[in-house]
Amino acid sequence: MKITPNNILKGIRYLKNYGWKEFGIRLREKSEPEEISYKDWYQKHCVTTQQLEGQRKQAEKWKCAPLISILVPVYHTPELFLRQMIASVQAQSYENWELCIADAAGENREQYAYIEELILEYQKKDARIRYLQLERNYGIAENTNKALSMAQGTYLALLDHDDLLAPDALYEVARVIRDKSADFIYTDEDKVTEDLSEHYAPHFKPDFNLDLLRSNNYITHLTVVSRELAEKIGGFRNEYNGAQDYDFILRCVELAECIVHIPKVLYHWRMHKDSTAANATGKMYAFDAGARAIEAHLQRMGVKGTVEAFGEKEKLGFYRVHYDLLDRPLVSIIIPNKDEQESLDKCLRSIAKSSYDNYEVIIVENNSTEERTFSYYEEITNADHPKNRTGELPQHIKVVTWEAGQGFNYSAINNYGAGFAKGEYLILLNNDIELITEDWMEEMLGHCMRPEVAVVGARLYYPDDSIQHAGIAVGVGGHVRGVATNLFVGMRRIQEGYLHRAAIQMDYSAVTAACMMLRRTVFEEAGGFTEKLSVAFNDVDLCLKIRKLGYLIVYDPYVEAYHYESKSRGQEDSEEKIRRFQSEIEYMRTEWNEILRYGDPYYNPNFSRVKNDYSLNGID
Repeated sequence: MKITPNNILKGIRYLKNYGWKEFGIRLREKSEPEEISYKDWYQKHCVTTQQLEGQRKQAEKWKCAPLISILVPVYHTPELFLRQMIASVQAQSYENWELCIADAAGENREQYAYIEELILEYQKKDARIRYLQLERNYGIAENTNKALSMAQGTYLALLDHDDLLAPDALYEVARVIRDKSADFIYTDEDKVTEDLSEHYAPHFKPDFNLDLLRSNNYITHLTVVSRELAEKIGGFRNEYNGAQDYDFILRCVELAECIVHIPKVLYHWRMHKDSTAANATGKMYAFDAGARAIEAHLQRMGVKGTVEAFGEKEKLGFYRVHYDLLDRPLVSIIIPNKDEQESLDKCLRSIAKSSYDNYEVIIVENNSTEERTFSYYEEITNADHPKNRTGELPQHIKVVTWEAGQGFNYSAINNYGAGFAKGEYLILLNNDIELITEDWMEEMLGHCMRPEVAVVGARLYYPDDSIQHAGIAVGVGGHVRGVATNLFVGMRRIQEGYLHRAAIQMDYSAVTAACMMLRRTVFEEAGGFTEKLSVAFNDVDLCLKIRKLGYLIVYDPYVEAYHYESKSRGQEDSEEKIRRFQSEIEYMRTEWNEILRYGDPYYNPNFSRVKNDYSLNGID
């Protein structure tokens, strides 16, 4: 960690909030070098001169090459920045573009006359550059609309006046337009120092992720939309200045027919003292506008909820959505159990503290052998027992016995328990879970009541306050042969991971069934758990079946619980266990070959498929 005044102040705040022990842990973690540096990665992945020439030749053969209008509102732009921005556009391997520059110097026209002179100089040599001198500064949104009024292209690309395009950016965009008829395209991006000497802080994004977009404008740059879509939504709106792109993107994705993400770094966001990312607190109005943009989006989508800023200054631009409950339906909590009376008791006591009261608990007894387990069942199902009368335990507990077969089959046990459920919503809960969040059921229901959502997962911790689960990436994880892995395992609870991913609401391909809510009708539509998967991957398989039906799987970090599963679980070391595990791996590889082969759409292919913490992929 570099010693700077800003880092010293951060350290003092952290020390005050968390104490010396956690401060030391944080300092060590920050000091550890990256396993793969982005500098090395970027150099390895930069497009070559030979590749650019190949792209030019390829694009020349296209019969229907879309004209892409690049919209750039400029305002008091330094000459060097302006020249470098224009140069990055002229260096494009795809040449069917026009650069539409709207200059908002206005009343300061004389002072910034060099801008007009500079652009006219370029315009004489390149007719693709279009220029409009505005009478005044109308604000960033309307200035962009003025640039749009000049555009003749069928597609519009958004470029800030001090940023840069990678030389293959428009080629990659045009290829997606041709191949997929996309009407909304976005790419990965990084940041670049003011003098362009260093690229850093890459933002590798997932494919379209609705809940992540409601948590943060992760799409940002580069964004390209069809002219038809932009006109349909009415362009940019002044009332969201500072977050005009966020509002624009939200309105676009609501109506877009084909959203495509290009997982390549094609946009370079310049950091300097006047940029929002480098001086966030100087533009607080932008983050207020962002919250209002999300609220307006929810209203248009017919979703009732409220939006609040997420965290402190370092997290400006991140938000939390609270979804209103439409009603208070019955929730059925299904808990498989074999002995483990102490764990079950702790689990039930934590449920009893819940602020939501319309639920039932179904314990699925699975071949217990200890007499005290059955005595405990009699206690908790006796409404007159003192523990039940005082509210120490849930009021409505039912014990059902699963007797089919001799071995453990998690899938079959839960399917059996679901057959006794009366609720509209099911919660699958391991008996070694202790809930931390009292309003956990309301939080999960808020998501699950949304028609596009079917499953909600939680943020789970080991007893030592390290993360056990913060979503699941499919096709990642060396320890299970790359079938799936929990994300951020072992990271400290107080940490939030890559771009706060462990601490914000977002969609994933799967979440763990150790603590999962799902709509009962969708559980039945998906056919429940696949009973061939008796131990491993059954929750991943269920989530993928539900995703295939078109529903979203939401990870909600505001539902927190301890999972007393051991960090060093027993290995699959017996001959029988190895055979069973191999058969489950083979089932997943056969059934879900496409996602395992081509990658999880919610996990960028530039991330490691071995590590589970958003580390960069190898450069060899």
